[in-house]
Amino acid sequence: QVQLVESGGGSVQAGGSLRLSCAASGRTFSSYAMGWFRQAPGKEREFVAAISWYGGRTYYADSAKGRFTISRDNTKNTVNLQMSSLTPEDTAVYYCNAGVATSGRSPGPYWGQGTQVTVSS
Repeated sequence: QVQLVESGGGSVQAGGSLRLSCAASGRTFSSYAMGWFRQAPGKEREFVAAISWYGGRTYYADSAKGRFTISRDNTKNTVNLQMSSLTPEDTAVYYCNAGVATSGRSPGPYWGQGTQVTVSS
């Protein structure tokens, strides 16, 4: 069992940056691949980025490549998403996910409550 709590969302102007963090509880955190998903109003939840359990491999949606960086610290049970060059299209609720299938970008069974990111033009 893993509990996830996101933080770091907020409002920013286009071109700005935000850093999302996800704090996990549970002794098995380091065994999970972790991911970030997002859901914009009226749209389905979509994959953003994922990182392998040991942090050696990362995966990005095309929309995130070159702008977002996912990282993790297994000593602190945290996973982060550094976002830059934000556009209004990045506006969404961002969710942390544990157990993501990195090969297929399918989410795992554990979700955080989400954090709102709003990008204004």
